[in-house]
Amino acid sequence: MRVEDQPALAAPLPRSQSRFGGRIWSSFDDGASSVLLLPAVFILLLMAIFPLIISLYLSFSRFRFVRGGFEINFVGVRNYQKLLFGSEQRHFLGRFGEITPLGWILLALLALVMAYLFFQYITSSRRTIFGLLMRVLTVVITGGLAWMIVSTLSGRGLPGTLIVTLIMVFGSVTLQYLIGLGLALLLTQNLPGKRFFRITFLLPMMITPVGIGFLMRMLSNTTLGPFSPLWQAAGLGDFSWVDNAHTARFTIILGDVWQWTPFMFIILLAALEGVSKETIEAALVDGANRLQLFRNIIMPSIVPVSTTVILIRLIEAFKIVDIPNVVTGGGPGTATETVTLHAYNSWRALDLGASAALSYLLLFVVTFVALVFVNIIRRRVLEAV
Repeated sequence: MRVEDQPALAAPLPRSQSRFGGRIWSSFDDGASSVLLLPAVFILLLMAIFPLIISLYLSFSRFRFVRGGFEINFVGVRNYQKLLFGSEQRHFLGRFGEITPLGWILLALLALVMAYLFFQYITSSRRTIFGLLMRVLTVVITGGLAWMIVSTLSGRGLPGTLIVTLIMVFGSVTLQYLIGLGLALLLTQNLPGKRFFRITFLLPMMITPVGIGFLMRMLSNTTLGPFSPLWQAAGLGDFSWVDNAHTARFTIILGDVWQWTPFMFIILLAALEGVSKETIEAALVDGANRLQLFRNIIMPSIVPVSTTVILIRLIEAFKIVDIPNVVTGGGPGTATETVTLHAYNSWRALDLGASAALSYLLLFVVTFVALVFVNIIRRRVLEAV
């Protein structure tokens, strides 16, 4: 075939027409993407941001039902004043007692640690005015919370819902991490049936918190529970776990630990399995023992994962409400009533302003703990590694 007989190729469009068509398609794509994003943005505004704004307004208002509807009156900071300084102070913060010598020792140790960290930041080359102000605020808030915890747990003190929440959060997350890390280390060994235990250890996480609450309520029953013969044989047949403040809090912590330890376990197990085996074998050849291997190789390798999973559990643990509500109902007194349960009870009593104020105070505490953990503890740990 001759070249002249070949079909002529389509002539390219003029540059002006090409640019014009590109602008049309570009504007069409932009408009289509905006139209497709609008439903998601609308749902986000409707389900998240709008309730957040309304609840913030309610925290500064008094809400009550009247004939034919409801009435909202703006009262300023009275709801917060009632919780922090007014009639609900003992319920929220607790009753302060005389601090024991052991309590003063713990406060002095905490003060020394905070002074050391603050001095290190002042003498460092990366200090800033904003960072200095934030650390001063952190020292003040941490010292105040520590003083309230020690004071309400000493002498004739009585912890409020905020202190109870802090005790449960830090107690349960600490136990969850230690037990989860221990189980993960155990299952990295060449043990028979470790695949079976990997599945078995995940079962508690699949049960609903309400189910965990009923389970702990049954197990702590010394007269009707499955362990009642053991309690009676030990002379504890007349003992009640939920009638004592300390044992009731321990029961709630135990239920939360039993449910969420598998979460720690499965993530830490994945982190341990990602540690370089060649490095471990080289350390063993060089004469390192198991303790040195864990401290110098294994632990530094899983520190990023550990800090992340601890942060996730810290934030989630502040929301605990199902287990204390089912097991003890917040009792005896307010010994196991968390801030979330306190807000729920206020909501049930139709005191929506106090319920919203409690939610925002809890949000402030959670944000403060998360920021301190991320900006100070996690950063220092990662730098040390």
